[in-house]
Formats: sequence, C-alpha cells, structure tokens
Amino acid sequence: MNLKYIKNNDYLIPNLKLEERQNKNINKYGLIILSYLKENKYNFYTELLMTNKLNNYLFSVGKEIEKRVSNLLESYIKNDKTLTEKLKETNQLEWVSRMNNYKSMAEEFILSEYLNK
Repeated sequence: MNLKYIKNNDYLIPNLKLEERQNKNINKYGLIILSYLKENKYNFYTELLMTNKLNNYLFSVGKEIEKRVSNLLESYIKNDKTLTEKLKETNQLEWVSRMNNYKSMAEEFILSEYLNK
C-alpha cells in the first residue's frame, strides 16, 4: 500500500480519502441492526465501516427483513378467518388492534431470528 503523508507541524499525517459512494436510505430495520452491531458486534461493525460497506449492508439487510416481515404478516392475516372487511367496517378498533398485534409478532420473530445468528 502506497500512502502519501501531509506534514502538519512536526507530525506526518496520512492523506486518506474515502471513495465516493451512493448513500441509500436505511429503513427502520436497518437502524435496529445498526444499533445491534454497535452494541454487540463491534468488530464486525468497525470492519464494515472501515471498508465503506456499512451503508450497503444495512440497506440490504433492512430490505430483506422488511420483505420477510411483510410475507409473515400476510400469512398471519390469511390464517385468521375472523379478520375480514366486515370486521374492519363494524369494529375498527378490534381490526387495528389485531393488525398491530400481528405486525409486532412478525417483527419480533424475524428480528430475533436475525439477531441470534
């Protein structure tokens, strides 16, 4: 590796520049994974950060988790025969409560699976 140095007073400082990269928006699940990596897998987090791959990793993992949560949520809804449009029209609070419960269950299952790898 050929490094160039800049002299600053009595110190030689490496002239390092990061590659240009495209920033992608990280979703909710990507931010959860980021927090987990910082707290529990600091070496892996530092490696991704130093190799300039952290943003891409969080983006792809976040999208994958989002897709899996969505698929699991759809299967929960299909299996619940009482969760119908009629319930949505007659008792909205019950319908919203069940939907939120199913989403929480799906998120908890998928995230615990991901974080316990």
